[in-house]
Amino acid sequence: MVPHVAPSEFLQLAGHPVRWRLLGELGRSDRTVRELTGLVGEPQNLVSYHLGKLREGRLVSSRRSSADRRDTYYGIDLPRIGDLLSAAGTALHPGLRLAPPPRDEAPAGAPRILFLCTGNSARSQMAEALAGALSGGAVQAFSAGSQPRPLHPNAVRALREAYGLDMSSHAPKSFDVYAGQCFDRVISLCDRVREVCPEFPGVPEAIHWSLPNPATGDPDEVTYPLFQQAAAELATRIGFLLTALAHPPGGE
Repeated sequence: MVPHVAPSEFLQLAGHPVRWRLLGELGRSDRTVRELTGLVGEPQNLVSYHLGKLREGRLVSSRRSSADRRDTYYGIDLPRIGDLLSAAGTALHPGLRLAPPPRDEAPAGAPRILFLCTGNSARSQMAEALAGALSGGAVQAFSAGSQPRPLHPNAVRALREAYGLDMSSHAPKSFDVYAGQCFDRVISLCDRVREVCPEFPGVPEAIHWSLPNPATGDPDEVTYPLFQQAAAELATRIGFLLTALAHPPGGE
């Protein structure tokens, strides 16, 4: 059960200058403490302190890196922050209730998004399918892996049962397939692949979403809830990504 946060408490929590900058950086990509220290230009002990405050308020979460167990990735809870922002505005005046922008728009030019994970067997394949479906085809979505493996049946099942999407014809692909191609966003979905992600022309914005691997090696019926959770988190993150693409900073 997520604890209730009064509007004034939320504004005080998020409004601190360092915490606001941390939230802004985490809104773009999951990050480690070391990365956040460099990005906000503050000492590591201070960054860790403010991240602890944000965790207490359930504005951010943390997860141990699967690539280096000594590292921890922090991520932002955008749906919760959106609800709290809307509640804060409404508390001042009903006319200040925030309405989410439409997510069925995209800028001209069909943005190209590449999703990466190690095996290209689950997370990145689900992300590719969800991005294409949720955008109504307004973005071009692709996926690949550093060590391609066969498509996991639970990935196919999770998207079919929850979203009505058929991934059965998808095939795993290597990074090499897209060598030399240009993308608007390159999004890594596992911590290991982030360490070996190749460079792509045009310096696309690199984003990391630190999602646990649902393919744990246990029987399919045991891991299926993990695939459902991964699909749901991907759908949420992709929804916000599509909004950002449709309403870029400085746009009309």
